[in-house]
Amino acid sequence: MTTLRLPGAADIHVHLRDLGETHKEDFASGTAAALAGGVVTVLAMPNTRPPLIDTATFQEAVRRARALVRCEVGLFLGGAADNAAEAAALARQAAGLKLYLDATYGPLRLERSAAILCHFETWPGCRPIAVHAEGRTVAMVLGLAALFRKPVHFCHVSRREEILLIRRAKERGLPVTCEVTPHHLFLTEEDLPRLGPFGQMRPPLASRADQEALWANLPIIDAVATDHAPHTVAEKQGENPPPGVPGLETMLPLLLTAVAEGRLELADVVRLVASGPRRIYGLLEPPETWVEIEWGGPWAISGDGLFTKCGWTAFEGMTVRARVRRTVLKGRVAFEDGEVLAPPGSGRVLFADL
Repeated sequence: MTTLRLPGAADIHVHLRDLGETHKEDFASGTAAALAGGVVTVLAMPNTRPPLIDTATFQEAVRRARALVRCEVGLFLGGAADNAAEAAALARQAAGLKLYLDATYGPLRLERSAAILCHFETWPGCRPIAVHAEGRTVAMVLGLAALFRKPVHFCHVSRREEILLIRRAKERGLPVTCEVTPHHLFLTEEDLPRLGPFGQMRPPLASRADQEALWANLPIIDAVATDHAPHTVAEKQGENPPPGVPGLETMLPLLLTAVAEGRLELADVVRLVASGPRRIYGLLEPPETWVEIEWGGPWAISGDGLFTKCGWTAFEGMTVRARVRRTVLKGRVAFEDGEVLAPPGSGRVLFADL
């Protein structure tokens, strides 16, 4: 058996469904999945039920997280039509401000330009503004980034025209960063007949040309983030399947298999899942923390044995050449050989004590 030690990963785009939809996932199960995937730091999105858009709800989420998380977790605030001032007052306790500007899951899509502008004017800039922006909306946000000179992070970039716009903005010195997901790197719209409702997500799977553009522009992409978005099998097979796929436990095996196949360098993986995401959000690397990877295989990805509550994966049956054997967090073994050892409540909520 060949093993490799890597820094613990930081996944900066995760839906833990806590508060309100804990039948899909909760702080305990989601962070167990993170540790099983070699992820020691996660940033959780605010489109929960209720959404994290005010002081009372945000503090309740912090309270629950402190009792349940097994690794490091930071919480985003959500931008709503009328909460710009309250969100700004909470800025130092949050990972960042999330603005939903295109079709998404949950209640937080911003429809009015005035509300978007108000958030850009009010948010203090100590943390990034993370945006769900697709297509022409990317150009609009780049204009706001140029106008206000506040750090803007583009989530789950998936189309050729989007990554090329962001590339030009970076070349011109705008304060922007971006992420891509494993499902947009390793799946395309050609996989939809096989996946059925389990391939429905936001943004949707794209063309092969879009996928190739993401790979070609990896040098200017700052992070790979899973957009881990669990829904139950029954929900995905229902009349109106909600968009989203889980991903915490499959990100590292997929990226490291790309290394084994010569598509990536190991240094690229470290940058995309560890140093890059930590730089964007000012996340310190936990001391005495690492992930041990087993090389070889082949192993087939399977929903059986996953720690996420939803228990399925869009990568079912795909062959990988690497898997996480052990995750060590702050000197303690948190995951080893298929068993999560870190108990609920042993993790830490980031930013909230500031």
